[in-house]
Amino acid sequence: MDSTTSDAPTTTPRAARSALLGAVFLMATSAIGPGFITQTATYTVSLGAAFACAIAISLLVDVAVQMNVWRVIGVSGRRAQELGNDVLPGVGWVLALLVVAGGLVFNIGNVAGSGLGTQAMLGVEPRVGGAVSAGLAVAVFLSHRAGLALDRVVVVLGLLMIVATGAVAVTSAPPVGDVLRQTVAPDTFDVVAVTTIIGGTVGGYITYAGAHRMLASGRTGPEHAGAVARSSVVSILVTGVMRVLLFLAILGVVAGGAELSADDPAGSAFQAAAGEAGLRVFGLVLWAAALTSVIGAAYTSVSFLTTERTSERRRSWMTVAFIVLSAGVFVVVEQAPTTLLVFAGTFNGLILPLGFGVLLYVAWRRRDLLQGYRYPRWLLGIGVLAWLLTLYLGYQAVLALGDL
Repeated sequence: MDSTTSDAPTTTPRAARSALLGAVFLMATSAIGPGFITQTATYTVSLGAAFACAIAISLLVDVAVQMNVWRVIGVSGRRAQELGNDVLPGVGWVLALLVVAGGLVFNIGNVAGSGLGTQAMLGVEPRVGGAVSAGLAVAVFLSHRAGLALDRVVVVLGLLMIVATGAVAVTSAPPVGDVLRQTVAPDTFDVVAVTTIIGGTVGGYITYAGAHRMLASGRTGPEHAGAVARSSVVSILVTGVMRVLLFLAILGVVAGGAELSADDPAGSAFQAAAGEAGLRVFGLVLWAAALTSVIGAAYTSVSFLTTERTSERRRSWMTVAFIVLSAGVFVVVEQAPTTLLVFAGTFNGLILPLGFGVLLYVAWRRRDLLQGYRYPRWLLGIGVLAWLLTLYLGYQAVLALGDL
Protein backbone atom coordinates (compact mmCIF):
# COMPACT_ATOMS: atom_id res chain seq x y z
CA MET A 1 0.00 0.00 0.00
CA ASP A 2 1.29 3.49 -0.82
CA SER A 3 2.23 5.85 1.97
CA THR A 4 -0.46 8.48 1.87
CA THR A 5 -2.12 11.51 3.30
CA SER A 6 -5.26 10.38 1.58
CA ASP A 7 -8.05 12.88 1.10
CA ALA A 8 -10.45 10.18 0.03
CA PRO A 9 -13.48 10.07 2.36
CA THR A 10 -12.94 7.70 5.28
CA THR A 11 -15.18 4.66 5.49
CA THR A 12 -15.54 3.86 9.19
CA PRO A 13 -17.26 6.03 11.84
CA ARG A 14 -14.13 5.97 14.01
CA ALA A 15 -11.89 7.10 11.16
CA ALA A 16 -14.41 9.78 10.22
CA ARG A 17 -14.44 11.13 13.79
CA SER A 18 -10.64 11.11 13.84
CA ALA A 19 -10.47 13.06 10.57
CA LEU A 20 -13.04 15.60 11.78
CA LEU A 21 -11.21 16.13 15.09
CA GLY A 22 -7.97 16.33 13.14
CA ALA A 23 -9.54 19.00 10.90
CA VAL A 24 -10.47 21.08 13.96
CA PHE A 25 -6.95 20.92 15.39
CA LEU A 26 -5.22 21.26 12.02
CA MET A 27 -6.91 24.62 11.52
CA ALA A 28 -6.26 25.68 15.13
CA THR A 29 -2.62 24.61 15.24
CA SER A 30 -1.93 26.01 11.77
CA ALA A 31 -2.99 29.39 13.14
CA ILE A 32 -0.89 28.95 16.29
CA GLY A 33 2.55 29.36 14.75
CA PRO A 34 5.69 31.36 15.60
CA GLY A 35 4.11 34.52 14.19
CA PHE A 36 1.02 34.00 16.35
CA ILE A 37 3.19 33.83 19.47
CA THR A 38 5.25 36.89 18.50
CA GLN A 39 2.18 38.98 17.63
CA THR A 40 0.42 38.11 20.87
CA ALA A 41 3.47 38.92 22.96
CA THR A 42 4.17 42.20 21.17
CA TYR A 43 0.63 43.53 21.50
CA THR A 44 0.33 42.39 25.10
CA VAL A 45 3.42 44.42 25.98
CA SER A 46 2.23 47.52 24.09
CA LEU A 47 -1.50 47.45 24.98
CA GLY A 48 -1.58 45.63 28.29
CA ALA A 49 -5.00 44.46 29.47
CA ALA A 50 -6.68 46.48 26.70
CA PHE A 51 -5.49 43.86 24.22
CA ALA A 52 -8.31 41.66 25.56
CA CYS A 53 -10.83 43.75 23.58
CA ALA A 54 -8.90 43.23 20.36
CA ILE A 55 -8.79 39.48 21.01
CA ALA A 56 -12.56 39.36 21.61
CA ILE A 57 -13.34 41.26 18.38
CA SER A 58 -10.94 39.14 16.34
CA LEU A 59 -12.57 35.95 17.65
CA LEU A 60 -16.00 37.12 16.50
CA VAL A 61 -14.66 37.93 13.02
CA ASP A 62 -12.73 34.67 12.85
CA VAL A 63 -15.86 32.69 13.71
CA ALA A 64 -17.83 34.51 11.01
CA VAL A 65 -15.15 33.68 8.42
CA GLN A 66 -14.62 30.04 9.37
CA MET A 67 -18.31 29.21 9.73
CA ASN A 68 -18.86 30.30 6.14
CA VAL A 69 -15.68 28.71 4.76
CA TRP A 70 -16.36 25.34 6.40
CA ARG A 71 -20.09 25.43 5.53
CA VAL A 72 -19.59 26.11 1.81
CA ILE A 73 -16.72 23.63 1.40
CA GLY A 74 -18.39 21.03 3.61
CA VAL A 75 -21.81 21.17 1.98
CA SER A 76 -20.39 21.26 -1.56
CA GLY A 77 -17.80 18.56 -0.84
CA ARG A 78 -15.32 20.46 -3.02
CA ARG A 79 -12.08 22.28 -2.38
CA ALA A 80 -11.84 26.07 -2.52
CA GLN A 81 -9.89 26.20 -5.79
CA GLU A 82 -12.37 23.83 -7.47
CA LEU A 83 -15.25 26.06 -6.43
CA GLY A 84 -13.31 29.09 -7.67
CA ASN A 85 -12.88 27.56 -11.11
CA ASP A 86 -16.58 26.65 -11.18
CA VAL A 87 -17.51 30.26 -10.49
CA LEU A 88 -15.03 31.74 -12.98
CA PRO A 89 -12.49 29.58 -14.85
CA GLY A 90 -8.96 30.42 -13.73
CA VAL A 91 -9.87 32.06 -10.42
CA GLY A 92 -9.25 28.84 -8.54
CA TRP A 93 -5.75 28.52 -9.95
CA VAL A 94 -4.94 32.13 -9.08
CA LEU A 95 -6.07 31.37 -5.53
CA ALA A 96 -3.96 28.21 -5.52
CA LEU A 97 -0.88 30.15 -6.69
CA LEU A 98 -1.29 32.70 -3.88
CA VAL A 99 -1.84 30.03 -1.24
CA VAL A 100 1.11 27.88 -2.29
CA ALA A 101 3.52 30.81 -2.69
CA GLY A 102 2.59 32.24 0.69
CA GLY A 103 2.53 28.81 2.32
CA LEU A 104 6.01 27.95 1.08
CA VAL A 105 7.59 31.15 2.35
CA PHE A 106 5.81 30.99 5.69
CA ASN A 107 6.85 27.38 6.05
CA ILE A 108 10.47 28.48 5.97
CA GLY A 109 9.58 30.68 8.95
CA ASN A 110 7.82 27.74 10.61
CA VAL A 111 10.92 25.56 10.27
CA ALA A 112 12.99 28.43 11.67
CA GLY A 113 10.57 28.64 14.60
CA SER A 114 10.97 24.94 15.31
CA GLY A 115 14.74 25.44 15.40
CA LEU A 116 14.43 28.31 17.86
CA GLY A 117 12.06 26.21 19.93
CA THR A 118 14.52 23.33 20.21
CA GLN A 119 17.25 25.81 21.13
CA ALA A 120 15.19 27.24 24.00
CA MET A 121 13.99 23.81 25.08
CA LEU A 122 17.16 21.71 24.74
CA GLY A 123 19.98 24.07 23.81
CA VAL A 124 20.24 22.54 20.33
CA GLU A 125 21.67 24.63 17.48
CA PRO A 126 18.68 26.09 15.54
CA ARG A 127 19.65 24.66 12.14
CA VAL A 128 19.99 21.20 13.62
CA GLY A 129 16.72 21.53 15.52
CA GLY A 130 14.92 22.84 12.45
CA ALA A 131 16.21 20.01 10.26
CA VAL A 132 15.26 17.34 12.81
CA SER A 133 11.81 18.87 13.27
CA ALA A 134 11.26 18.91 9.51
CA GLY A 135 12.30 15.25 9.48
CA LEU A 136 9.61 14.49 12.04
CA ALA A 137 7.02 16.23 9.85
CA VAL A 138 8.19 14.20 6.86
CA ALA A 139 7.84 11.00 8.91
CA VAL A 140 4.20 11.87 9.61
CA PHE A 141 3.41 12.02 5.90
CA LEU A 142 5.41 8.91 5.04
CA SER A 143 3.90 6.74 7.77
CA HIS A 144 1.77 3.76 6.75
CA ARG A 145 -1.42 5.46 7.97
CA ALA A 146 -0.41 9.06 7.40
CA GLY A 147 -3.90 10.54 7.66
CA LEU A 148 -4.41 9.04 11.11
CA ALA A 149 -0.87 10.04 12.15
CA LEU A 150 -1.51 13.63 11.05
CA ASP A 151 -4.74 13.82 13.04
CA ARG A 152 -3.17 12.43 16.20
CA VAL A 153 -0.04 14.57 16.03
CA VAL A 154 -1.90 17.88 15.68
CA VAL A 155 -4.37 16.96 18.44
CA VAL A 156 -1.67 15.88 20.91
CA LEU A 157 0.62 18.84 20.21
CA GLY A 158 -2.31 21.25 20.27
CA LEU A 159 -3.40 20.06 23.71
CA LEU A 160 0.22 20.09 24.89
CA MET A 161 0.59 23.76 23.93
CA ILE A 162 -2.62 24.71 25.71
CA VAL A 163 -1.76 22.86 28.95
CA ALA A 164 1.82 24.17 29.07
CA THR A 165 0.79 27.77 28.39
CA GLY A 166 -2.08 27.49 30.89
CA ALA A 167 0.35 26.40 33.60
CA VAL A 168 2.54 29.46 33.00
CA ALA A 169 -0.55 31.71 32.93
CA VAL A 170 -1.49 30.50 36.40
CA THR A 171 2.09 31.03 37.64
CA SER A 172 2.28 34.61 36.31
CA ALA A 173 -0.90 35.63 38.21
CA PRO A 174 -2.42 38.03 35.63
CA PRO A 175 -4.93 40.74 36.69
CA VAL A 176 -8.03 38.85 35.54
CA GLY A 177 -10.48 41.44 36.85
CA ASP A 178 -8.86 44.22 34.83
CA VAL A 179 -8.84 41.95 31.77
CA LEU A 180 -12.58 41.30 32.06
CA ARG A 181 -13.30 45.02 32.40
CA GLN A 182 -11.16 46.04 29.47
CA THR A 183 -12.61 43.33 27.25
CA VAL A 184 -15.75 45.49 26.98
CA ALA A 185 -14.36 48.91 27.97
CA PRO A 186 -10.70 49.14 26.93
CA ASP A 187 -8.56 52.06 28.05
CA THR A 188 -7.09 52.16 24.55
CA PHE A 189 -8.03 50.57 21.24
CA ASP A 190 -5.72 49.68 18.36
CA VAL A 191 -7.35 48.91 15.00
CA VAL A 192 -4.05 47.68 13.61
CA ALA A 193 -3.81 45.10 16.39
CA VAL A 194 -7.27 43.76 15.55
CA THR A 195 -6.66 43.51 11.81
CA THR A 196 -3.19 42.01 12.29
CA ILE A 197 -4.31 39.16 14.52
CA ILE A 198 -7.33 38.47 12.30
CA GLY A 199 -5.05 38.10 9.30
CA GLY A 200 -2.72 35.91 11.32
CA THR A 201 -5.53 33.62 12.46
CA VAL A 202 -7.61 33.14 9.31
CA GLY A 203 -5.35 34.48 6.55
CA GLY A 204 -3.53 32.61 3.81
CA TYR A 205 -3.49 28.82 3.85
CA ILE A 206 -4.87 28.82 7.41
CA THR A 207 -8.30 29.79 6.07
CA TYR A 208 -8.65 26.42 4.33
CA ALA A 209 -6.53 24.07 6.47
CA GLY A 210 -9.36 22.63 8.55
CA ALA A 211 -12.03 22.75 5.85
CA HIS A 212 -9.90 20.84 3.32
CA ARG A 213 -8.96 18.22 5.92
CA MET A 214 -12.64 17.90 6.84
CA LEU A 215 -13.37 16.58 3.34
CA ALA A 216 -11.45 13.44 4.28
CA SER A 217 -13.95 12.71 7.07
CA GLY A 218 -16.66 11.96 4.52
CA ARG A 219 -19.08 14.10 6.54
CA THR A 220 -19.96 16.41 3.69
CA GLY A 221 -23.16 17.38 1.94
CA PRO A 222 -26.28 19.20 3.17
CA GLU A 223 -27.10 16.47 5.70
CA HIS A 224 -23.91 17.24 7.63
CA ALA A 225 -24.20 21.06 7.62
CA GLY A 226 -24.84 21.21 11.36
CA ALA A 227 -21.82 19.09 12.29
CA VAL A 228 -19.64 21.11 9.94
CA ALA A 229 -20.81 24.37 11.56
CA ARG A 230 -20.04 23.10 15.06
CA SER A 231 -16.59 21.93 14.03
CA SER A 232 -15.74 25.30 12.48
CA VAL A 233 -16.64 27.13 15.69
CA VAL A 234 -14.68 24.70 17.85
CA SER A 235 -11.58 25.17 15.69
CA ILE A 236 -11.63 28.93 16.30
CA LEU A 237 -12.37 28.48 20.00
CA VAL A 238 -9.32 26.23 20.36
CA THR A 239 -7.22 28.95 18.75
CA GLY A 240 -8.90 31.54 20.97
CA VAL A 241 -8.16 29.59 24.15
CA MET A 242 -4.49 29.43 23.24
CA ARG A 243 -4.42 33.16 22.41
CA VAL A 244 -6.08 34.07 25.73
CA LEU A 245 -3.80 31.83 27.81
CA LEU A 246 -0.68 33.19 26.09
CA PHE A 247 -1.96 36.74 26.60
CA LEU A 248 -2.63 36.12 30.29
CA ALA A 249 0.74 34.44 30.83
CA ILE A 250 2.61 37.42 29.40
CA LEU A 251 0.30 40.05 30.90
CA GLY A 252 0.87 38.72 34.42
CA VAL A 253 4.61 39.23 34.02
CA VAL A 254 4.21 42.70 32.46
CA ALA A 255 1.76 43.79 35.17
CA GLY A 256 4.29 42.65 37.76
CA GLY A 257 6.78 45.17 36.42
CA ALA A 258 9.18 42.83 34.63
CA GLU A 259 11.16 44.20 31.69
CA LEU A 260 10.88 41.91 28.67
CA SER A 261 13.40 41.47 25.91
CA ALA A 262 12.46 43.37 22.77
CA ASP A 263 13.92 40.56 20.64
CA ASP A 264 12.05 37.77 22.42
CA PRO A 265 9.19 39.13 24.56
CA ALA A 266 7.36 35.81 24.84
CA GLY A 267 10.42 33.78 25.84
CA SER A 268 11.57 36.35 28.40
CA ALA A 269 8.02 36.49 29.83
CA PHE A 270 7.92 32.73 30.35
CA GLN A 271 11.35 32.88 31.95
CA ALA A 272 10.32 35.73 34.26
CA ALA A 273 7.22 33.78 35.30
CA ALA A 274 8.84 30.42 36.02
CA GLY A 275 12.60 30.81 35.81
CA GLU A 276 14.69 28.37 33.82
CA ALA A 277 11.80 25.90 33.72
CA GLY A 278 9.64 28.62 32.17
CA LEU A 279 12.16 29.10 29.38
CA ARG A 280 12.12 25.35 28.68
CA VAL A 281 8.32 25.38 28.62
CA PHE A 282 8.40 28.29 26.17
CA GLY A 283 10.75 26.30 23.95
CA LEU A 284 8.32 23.38 24.04
CA VAL A 285 5.36 25.62 23.15
CA LEU A 286 7.25 27.35 20.33
CA TRP A 287 8.49 24.04 18.94
CA ALA A 288 5.02 22.45 19.04
CA ALA A 289 3.47 25.55 17.44
CA ALA A 290 6.07 25.60 14.68
CA LEU A 291 5.94 21.86 13.96
CA THR A 292 2.16 21.77 13.67
CA SER A 293 2.30 24.83 11.41
CA VAL A 294 4.87 23.07 9.21
CA ILE A 295 2.46 20.16 8.89
CA GLY A 296 -0.56 22.41 8.30
CA ALA A 297 1.15 24.59 5.68
CA ALA A 298 2.44 21.59 3.75
CA TYR A 299 -0.83 19.66 3.84
CA THR A 300 -3.00 22.63 2.87
CA SER A 301 -0.69 23.97 0.16
CA VAL A 302 -0.50 20.57 -1.54
CA SER A 303 -4.30 20.25 -1.31
CA PHE A 304 -4.42 23.29 -3.64
CA LEU A 305 -2.13 21.57 -6.16
CA THR A 306 -4.00 18.28 -6.31
CA THR A 307 -7.47 16.92 -6.98
CA GLU A 308 -9.37 13.81 -5.95
CA ARG A 309 -7.91 12.14 -9.05
CA THR A 310 -4.33 12.69 -7.86
CA SER A 311 -2.80 9.40 -6.74
CA GLU A 312 -2.21 8.99 -3.05
CA ARG A 313 1.48 8.27 -3.61
CA ARG A 314 2.00 11.44 -5.64
CA ARG A 315 0.16 13.57 -3.08
CA SER A 316 2.31 12.14 -0.30
CA TRP A 317 5.59 12.80 -2.07
CA MET A 318 4.54 16.31 -3.08
CA THR A 319 3.89 17.09 0.58
CA VAL A 320 7.27 15.68 1.58
CA ALA A 321 9.00 17.71 -1.15
CA PHE A 322 7.26 20.87 0.10
CA ILE A 323 8.61 20.31 3.62
CA VAL A 324 12.11 19.38 2.42
CA LEU A 325 12.31 22.49 0.24
CA SER A 326 11.22 24.72 3.15
CA ALA A 327 13.73 23.11 5.51
CA GLY A 328 16.51 23.24 2.90
CA VAL A 329 16.16 26.99 2.46
CA PHE A 330 16.28 27.55 6.22
CA VAL A 331 19.32 25.30 6.72
CA VAL A 332 21.21 27.10 3.94
CA VAL A 333 20.40 30.70 4.94
CA GLU A 334 20.00 29.94 8.70
CA GLN A 335 17.05 32.29 9.05
CA ALA A 336 13.67 33.01 7.57
CA PRO A 337 14.14 35.55 4.74
CA THR A 338 12.57 38.69 6.19
CA THR A 339 11.61 40.37 2.91
CA LEU A 340 10.00 37.19 1.61
CA LEU A 341 8.04 36.84 4.86
CA VAL A 342 6.69 40.37 4.44
CA PHE A 343 5.84 39.63 0.82
CA ALA A 344 4.10 36.40 1.88
CA GLY A 345 2.17 38.42 4.44
CA THR A 346 0.96 40.55 1.55
CA PHE A 347 -0.18 37.38 -0.21
CA ASN A 348 -2.12 36.45 2.92
CA GLY A 349 -3.87 39.80 2.86
CA LEU A 350 -4.92 39.20 -0.75
CA ILE A 351 -5.92 35.56 -0.36
CA LEU A 352 -8.57 36.19 2.28
CA PRO A 353 -10.83 38.63 0.36
CA LEU A 354 -10.40 36.73 -2.94
CA GLY A 355 -11.03 33.21 -1.66
CA PHE A 356 -13.63 34.21 0.89
CA GLY A 357 -15.45 36.31 -1.70
CA VAL A 358 -15.64 33.33 -4.06
CA LEU A 359 -17.12 31.11 -1.33
CA LEU A 360 -19.68 33.75 -0.36
CA TYR A 361 -20.72 34.04 -4.01
CA VAL A 362 -21.25 30.28 -4.11
CA ALA A 363 -23.41 30.58 -0.98
CA TRP A 364 -25.40 33.43 -2.51
CA ARG A 365 -25.87 32.43 -6.14
CA ARG A 366 -24.76 28.84 -6.77
CA ARG A 367 -27.13 26.45 -5.02
CA ASP A 368 -26.27 23.96 -7.76
CA LEU A 369 -22.77 23.67 -6.29
CA LEU A 370 -24.27 23.20 -2.81
CA GLN A 371 -26.38 20.23 -3.90
CA GLY A 372 -29.56 22.32 -3.66
CA TYR A 373 -28.85 23.39 -0.07
CA ARG A 374 -30.61 26.59 1.02
CA TYR A 375 -27.84 28.63 2.62
CA PRO A 376 -28.80 30.45 5.86
CA ARG A 377 -29.27 34.15 5.12
CA TRP A 378 -28.10 35.19 8.59
CA LEU A 379 -24.83 33.33 8.08
CA LEU A 380 -24.35 34.87 4.64
CA GLY A 381 -25.03 38.29 6.17
CA ILE A 382 -22.36 38.06 8.85
CA GLY A 383 -20.05 36.58 6.25
CA VAL A 384 -20.47 39.65 4.03
CA LEU A 385 -19.71 41.95 6.99
CA ALA A 386 -16.55 39.96 7.71
CA TRP A 387 -15.65 40.04 4.00
CA LEU A 388 -15.83 43.84 3.98
CA LEU A 389 -13.25 43.84 6.75
CA THR A 390 -11.05 41.49 4.70
CA LEU A 391 -11.13 44.07 1.91
CA TYR A 392 -9.57 46.53 4.34
CA LEU A 393 -6.95 43.92 5.23
CA GLY A 394 -6.25 43.40 1.53
CA TYR A 395 -5.90 47.16 1.00
CA GLN A 396 -3.39 47.37 3.85
CA ALA A 397 -1.51 44.42 2.35
CA VAL A 398 -1.22 46.15 -1.03
CA LEU A 399 0.12 49.30 0.68
CA ALA A 400 2.74 47.11 2.37
CA LEU A 401 4.20 46.32 -1.06
CA GLY A 402 5.43 49.90 -1.20
CA ASP A 403 7.58 49.26 1.86
CA LEU A 404 9.47 46.55 -0.04
